[in-house]
Amino acid sequence: MSGKISLLLWRQLAAAGPQATRSFSSLAVRTLSGGVLHNATGVPGCAFNGGGGEPVRVPGLWTRVVPARAGSTVPGVVGEEAEVTVSAGSNGKDEKAVASYWGVPPEKITKDDGTEWKWHCFRPWETYRADLSIDLEKHHAPTTFLDKVAFWTVKAMRLPTDIFFQRRYGCRAMMLETVAAVPGMVGGMLLHCKSLRRFEQSGGWIKALLEEAENERMHLMTFMEVAQPKWYERALVITVQGVFFNAYFLMYLISPKLAHRVVGYLEEEAIHSYTEFLKELDNGNIKNVPAPAIALDYWRLPKGSTLRDVVMVVRADEAHHRDVNHFASDIHYQGRELRETPAPLDYH
Repeated sequence: MSGKISLLLWRQLAAAGPQATRSFSSLAVRTLSGGVLHNATGVPGCAFNGGGGEPVRVPGLWTRVVPARAGSTVPGVVGEEAEVTVSAGSNGKDEKAVASYWGVPPEKITKDDGTEWKWHCFRPWETYRADLSIDLEKHHAPTTFLDKVAFWTVKAMRLPTDIFFQRRYGCRAMMLETVAAVPGMVGGMLLHCKSLRRFEQSGGWIKALLEEAENERMHLMTFMEVAQPKWYERALVITVQGVFFNAYFLMYLISPKLAHRVVGYLEEEAIHSYTEFLKELDNGNIKNVPAPAIALDYWRLPKGSTLRDVVMVVRADEAHHRDVNHFASDIHYQGRELRETPAPLDYH
């Protein structure tokens, strides 16, 4: 089957002329049957992927739909998609797959049981089991002026949230995660730029903060499966994120110690919110639905896990983020820079 597909692909390219044939000589397809890689001439060992787009299944073929780059050397496809018609076989229909000149190999990842890994937003080696034994009661008592500013800033931020969402903890979690995913990205970005300007390493803190942002984003992806936000809630998210991103950006530039302390207290409030979420689930006020599939894979939860299990692991993540940010603030309070202390990488 793969040989026939390769021949058809080659004929399509040959029709465009010798230049197209040479340009697409690295074109490859992956057969679904045995996972063997073939190039356009049927020779094993070559693969392709345009670097984006959604995967498309063609009988006997694994590929992706991607736009060809502008300036391609293939006649007739400059700035356009390069389409190759592939025979579908028994159904009598033709399917179109887009071929990339650049020959970037696709990844075909499987789980331990041999089933296909379906998530493109994270990979198996980025998953983990949450540490539920972490102390949820730890609290940084505000003593200095900046600590008190951070503490009461977060308390002030909580008030309108309580009024707007009340006890709708699914939507509340969605809003919380859209805000909580901002500080790690802002802090990591600014540390990245600082490292470039000063020609110095970061002690791993760039990666640690970006890991935090990614983890918070995965919380959001999970709760989006549970709580479907209404249009005005989406509009609120856009507004809050726009204000908070710029405010936190300026805060981090002025005082990193204050910025990290704010996040530490924000995570303490998150722990409180998820604890109330659990109480509502236990009291039956919120239906304990099955855990979303994305949560099962991301946290390596056992089959049959429920929303309650998801809230438990998310709350544990927030406790770890609390520790990291209070720790980062303490480093600054001691007159040191983050790069002087190894970052707590993979500390979920």
